[in-house]
Amino acid sequence: MKNAFIFPGQGAQFVGMGKNLYEENSQAKELFEQANELLGFRITDIMFAGTDEALKQTKVTQPAVFLHSAIQFLCHNDYKPDMVAGHSLGEFSALVANQTLAFADALILVSKRAEAMQRACEINPSTMAAVLGLADELVEKVCSEIENEVVVAANYNCPGQLVISGSLTGIQEACEKMKAAGAKRALVLQVGGAFHSPLMMPAQEELQAAIEATIFKNPICPVYQNVDAHPYINADSIKQNLMKQLTAPVRWTQTVQNMVADGATSFTEVGPGTVLQGLVKKIAPELNA
Repeated sequence: MKNAFIFPGQGAQFVGMGKNLYEENSQAKELFEQANELLGFRITDIMFAGTDEALKQTKVTQPAVFLHSAIQFLCHNDYKPDMVAGHSLGEFSALVANQTLAFADALILVSKRAEAMQRACEINPSTMAAVLGLADELVEKVCSEIENEVVVAANYNCPGQLVISGSLTGIQEACEKMKAAGAKRALVLQVGGAFHSPLMMPAQEELQAAIEATIFKNPICPVYQNVDAHPYINADSIKQNLMKQLTAPVRWTQTVQNMVADGATSFTEVGPGTVLQGLVKKIAPELNA
């Protein structure tokens, strides 16, 4: 029996997240206050009682989701992972859970990641779209047929649900072609840019230096990384894969399949929302999530 712990990414946030944890657990309160100091603003005010609009800013959303996940994990001594994985941003929480990264170091990287992604979005106005009801191979084929525009498969969430990423014009064209190919839906998402696509290269280059300068330790259990869905226990390999993450797709379907193949018998989602539990149930319906 192996316990897999999984951590959500951007989009799982909600106003009020982490408030109970802060009020009821002294260790959590200490970690949240440390975060306020490290970030240079009171992110807890926005998380606990801010507006949806304030929480939606990338520079707030990413640290907020990370904090909710990482602090919740660190405050539960009964959480014993045999393997971990995180969806996009969630990979940083996973790396705290398996002790590759120290909490403060991970938070600083997440904050730099958010700011770098925000700047990349301003350089290249772009977007993402969810495609439902098509095989992955067909979605990839349609993306490859869009000429003179960047359009790529970005998030392999579960069979029949793939998010594409690219230029504004390219995504609009791709959505029309996906519907013509038989997609149940091809819906442009309300996101700030083309995450997990070549258009994030400026952010990746910016983040690379910060990752290079951060201490990574060999973990206590494998992390299944987004870029190829394989397990890693070597600190240098984990670091290299994390550097590629912003321009590479999130292979979540393959990640869950590989964790199951390696003996995962239960999945515990740590952090805001229940999105990943839903995806696990679609990928491996026989397992407890």
